[in-house]
Amino acid sequence: MGNNFEFVNPQFFWLFLTLPVLVLWYLWKRKRQTASLKISSIEGFKSGKNWLARLKPFLFALRLLALSAIIIAMARPRTVDETTKTKTTRGIDIVMAMDLSASMLARDLKPNRLEALKTVAARFINSRPNDRIGLVEYAGESYTRTPLTSDKTIVLSSLKSMEYNTTIEGGTAIGSGLATAVNRLKDSRAKSKVIILLTDGVNNSGFIDPKIASELAVEFGIKVYTIGIGSNGMAMSPIGIRPDGGFQYGNVKVEIDEALLKEIAKKTGGQYFRATSNTKLEQIYEEINKLEKTDIEEFKYTNYDEMFRPWAIFAFVLIAFEFLLRITVFRGFL
Repeated sequence: MGNNFEFVNPQFFWLFLTLPVLVLWYLWKRKRQTASLKISSIEGFKSGKNWLARLKPFLFALRLLALSAIIIAMARPRTVDETTKTKTTRGIDIVMAMDLSASMLARDLKPNRLEALKTVAARFINSRPNDRIGLVEYAGESYTRTPLTSDKTIVLSSLKSMEYNTTIEGGTAIGSGLATAVNRLKDSRAKSKVIILLTDGVNNSGFIDPKIASELAVEFGIKVYTIGIGSNGMAMSPIGIRPDGGFQYGNVKVEIDEALLKEIAKKTGGQYFRATSNTKLEQIYEEINKLEKTDIEEFKYTNYDEMFRPWAIFAFVLIAFEFLLRITVFRGFL
């Protein structure tokens, strides 16, 4: 909401250019009407009313002032008070299914794949203020970390706390992760239901075939965007546990089942993306953000407060005052 001042017809301000012309015309006319006579003294012509003769241009000044007020009134000044209300007409429910297997600690993305994903995913969540978002994490098995909610604070807090742990069975159960995400969305009444499935490996765990899970997504009208994360070739990845409990790293070949991810995306009406770097991962989420737009209906209410009337009244008062002076006080000097 804000108040703005404007002139509806600002072109009338060009009429102010006529004021200097009128002044010159008045001076020229006054000079022609004034007779010149050389005398030795004007003492005999002095009277108590000479000051009224000197004030005669005051009548012309009143006319100019009235004309100026009329021009401003014709320009139609007013204040504009606008109120805008938005209404989401098409909500989107989104579940982000994230691979939390040990390979997500690989350092081909900085500082590693998981932390890079969390940073980019947080930006994506913040860019969807009108949608419900849920989180699913999976490795050898899958869990719902955050059910669908419009409270972004809860989602972001849950995302921030996501980390690799040994509680979840090791491996990469793409089918289970996808099936859990489908289960979160199947009862949704949103007009658009979307899963963003991210993995850095191949399906090697779980009891659900990824193709069966994708067929379930199709049945419930869910679109799946798949992302394969990891550079091409070799990447520094965890290969064992050190005596101090930390990971021992070594060069491991990056293996992503791109054929499967492409098939899932194509079958459900989504798209497949490959994130080989932090920048590429950011671009992918930006692209998905553009593809899945939430329709927002905007209502704008405008209230106008017209301000030309005071100027018109002021002009009328000046004209009336000038006329009154002309037929009374200055009657004998015109």
